[in-house]
Amino acid sequence: MSGQEKKTGRERGEEWWQTDIIEMRPGVIRLRGYEIQDLIGRVSFPATIWLMLRGELPGEEQAALLGIALGAAVDHGPQAPSIAIARMAATCGVGINSAMASAINVLGDVHGGAGEQALSFYGDVAAAMDQGTALADAVTARLDRFLAEEKGYVPGFGHRFHPVDPRAPRLIEVTRDFAARGIIGGRFADIAEAIEVELAQRKGKTIPLNIDGATAVIYGELGFPPALTRG
Repeated sequence: MSGQEKKTGRERGEEWWQTDIIEMRPGVIRLRGYEIQDLIGRVSFPATIWLMLRGELPGEEQAALLGIALGAAVDHGPQAPSIAIARMAATCGVGINSAMASAINVLGDVHGGAGEQALSFYGDVAAAMDQGTALADAVTARLDRFLAEEKGYVPGFGHRFHPVDPRAPRLIEVTRDFAARGIIGGRFADIAEAIEVELAQRKGKTIPLNIDGATAVIYGELGFPPALTRG
């Protein structure tokens, strides 16, 4: 008889519900191994998000930069498809949970996926640089491949509503400040700005960085993988 078969039904049930993210049992709540009472009042909400996603607490400045990125993207206005859908659902008399669920259901590659796509794009450029390719050459090669294979809009650049997205320049300014203080490296900001320059040369006009591209810079600087920037 195997060890699994010797376990009681209760033991097997408890084992099935185990997760590295949270431990929950009578009188005990641990998030990634940290007692919840030790986190309450001592760890900020952005730092708690970081902990839940990555299994470790960030530095205070890292948590602050994550909070800045999250705050900048808190609302995209009633013209954004998911927000418009939530508002329309609410007019049908459903509660906020149903309205929010309706909005979340449309987040995907077309709407809500640009941040993930932008960070993946930056990551490809960074990988080429790691192999010894100069920044400008790496950007040129990645754009050539994108325009040949994928077409469409380069993720993270341009905006259908704003000639210049007012959030993006400020986010890059903040990113540069954190880099100057040694909190982050600044590499992803360099990549984003190099892409913007190359796009302007190719298009004959500026295609400015947008909120998705700017927050992707910050998430990249903080070491988040692209999949966690979706939506």
